[in-house]
Amino acid sequence: MILPCNERGIKVAYDSIKKGGVVVFPTDTVYGIGCDPYNKDAINKIYKIKGREKTKQLPVLAYSKEEIKEIAYLDENSEKISDKFWPGPLTLILKVKDKKIEESLGLEGKIAVRVPNHPCMLALLKECKLLVGTSANFSGQSSFNDSRGIIGKFTGYDVLLDGGKIVNPGESTIIQFEGNELKIVREGKIKSESLV
Repeated sequence: MILPCNERGIKVAYDSIKKGGVVVFPTDTVYGIGCDPYNKDAINKIYKIKGREKTKQLPVLAYSKEEIKEIAYLDENSEKISDKFWPGPLTLILKVKDKKIEESLGLEGKIAVRVPNHPCMLALLKECKLLVGTSANFSGQSSFNDSRGIIGKFTGYDVLLDGGKIVNPGESTIIQFEGNELKIVREGKIKSESLV
């Protein structure tokens, strides 16, 4: 089902997620695919759609830092950098707090989290609070930044929220702190010099 990113589209996507559905949505980086992070069946479906190995963990998108604090521990450095870049294309790897989400996502003590900066995504997250949010692509292939590229090529999801073409696409920058040392796991839209 392809729907515009309006009030009705958000409601249908939210209802689908609550029933264990998988949704494709625009973000501030690329198109993402997600589901309820506590629903193991839906999570397995995402791995199958993407052809992704289960050893590669899935990140979680949140409506705000408050939701992230429910599932992960933010130390002083993570607090500071998240205040600077969220909402935005920065993914933080943090120590997981929520045992249920750790179990459902098959995590090993750490969780990758982000607050995206896209009106459609934030409207959906306002309802869901938390969503698995990984790039909507086949594992190892390029991500989609235009809904037209997804239709007919990328299948298996329940709802596509059509946000058209993403302006200024690119991957999020992934970081983690080891003590006070900032480690860049993947440089994306936010360049290393901006992080210091």
